[in-house]
Amino acid sequence: MKKHILAVAVLAAVSCGANAQGTDTISKAKASGTITMGVRDSSGALSYTLGDGKYAGYHYEICQRIIANLEKAVGKKLDIKYQLVTSQNRIPLVQNGTVDIECGSTTNNATRQKDVAFLNTVYMEQVRIAVKAASGITGIAQLNGKSVATTTGTTSVQLLRKHERATGVDFKEVYGKDHADSFLLLESGRADAFVMDATILIGNIVNSKSPADFRIVGEPLSIEPIGIMIRKDDPAFKKLGNDTLAELVKSGELAKIYDKWFMHAIPPKNISVNMPVTAETKAAWANLNDKPAEEYAKK
Repeated sequence: MKKHILAVAVLAAVSCGANAQGTDTISKAKASGTITMGVRDSSGALSYTLGDGKYAGYHYEICQRIIANLEKAVGKKLDIKYQLVTSQNRIPLVQNGTVDIECGSTTNNATRQKDVAFLNTVYMEQVRIAVKAASGITGIAQLNGKSVATTTGTTSVQLLRKHERATGVDFKEVYGKDHADSFLLLESGRADAFVMDATILIGNIVNSKSPADFRIVGEPLSIEPIGIMIRKDDPAFKKLGNDTLAELVKSGELAKIYDKWFMHAIPPKNISVNMPVTAETKAAWANLNDKPAEEYAKK
């Protein structure tokens, strides 16, 4: 009997997940009066916490603009709920319906596109290496025999291992549960380097106790599209999101939002990450698309 009950429970959970994946977010928001945004606590200027349950950042603000248009579509003000997500749980929480729109620092790749959908890319990221300034490490070759930190559930160390200059370089991987934890591994000396998106590295460095103690070294390991996630098989919400992005680009508002978060002093410490918009990000704005990272890696 217990086995039968367990089997029914498992089937119900699977069925629930499958149903959530095909949820019409616009209808769901209209019926419930709520929308749940997935946010990060330490994803640099893209999405981070201000404390006391408040969040901020480039992708965070863009998602607020999307939700404003969603409210117009459903004809009422929505209760916006914020769900803190991690690199490990962000995709499952979108799939099962807990999160309606994830506004963090997620690389859009072919594997993830099997499980979730991405809105058109409005931020292109470089994967880089952060080290202590006094370490003497200047690139991949100096990582031989060292400990390299990354965040569980991310792809950065895989990119490092695949890089042509990593041939013959043997390093130990150490994992942080989130980006702040990974940076702490570097800061405390438990790791010799931290490999991650440049935005995240710079965000953690400028907010550290002693920013001058750290530097970003070596060439970019890759250039990747960072996307806003929604559930698969929800064309109406994807169109609403992409139409919002197109409006922001056309009006010039997106460039202003970028400068606000990457070129000006931002809370809570009122420090600028000082990252001018790259040619790759400008190209993404000029040709809005949801191509996965693999498309950009093609020669």
